[in-house]
Amino acid sequence: MGARVRVFLNHEEERTLWELRSSRTVTQRVKDRAEAVRLSHQGWYVEQIATHLHCQAKTVRKTLNSWKTKGLGGLWERSGRGRKRSWNSEDIEYLEHCLRKEPRTYNSVQLAEKLRLERQVNLTPEYLRQLLKKRGLFGSVHE
Repeated sequence: MGARVRVFLNHEEERTLWELRSSRTVTQRVKDRAEAVRLSHQGWYVEQIATHLHCQAKTVRKTLNSWKTKGLGGLWERSGRGRKRSWNSEDIEYLEHCLRKEPRTYNSVQLAEKLRLERQVNLTPEYLRQLLKKRGLFGSVHE
């Protein structure tokens, strides 16, 4: 069993965390973190909270320590997480230019190959099709 970590809340903080439970604009992870903080305030042990939320005790400790240092902001994910783009907007603009100026038509496989050879950007034809569809160019790309 690790060191005892306990959070104490004032009335306003407890009310805010309670309201987060029913919010439709926050993710389930944030709701679970808010619940962990509330349960700690109510005297639950880290291991009990972990069992209740179906997570690891280490995760609960991290959440409680984050609450202590960052407050409410510590419940949300840091920005910049996840995989970074392998392409930039100039790459898609280049394809748009090719589709509008060149007399031939391309399918998504050919466009993905063109992007790979000419701009050293590897995108799957399916993902490229989604990007072009969002930009209103889906009619120019044939499957």
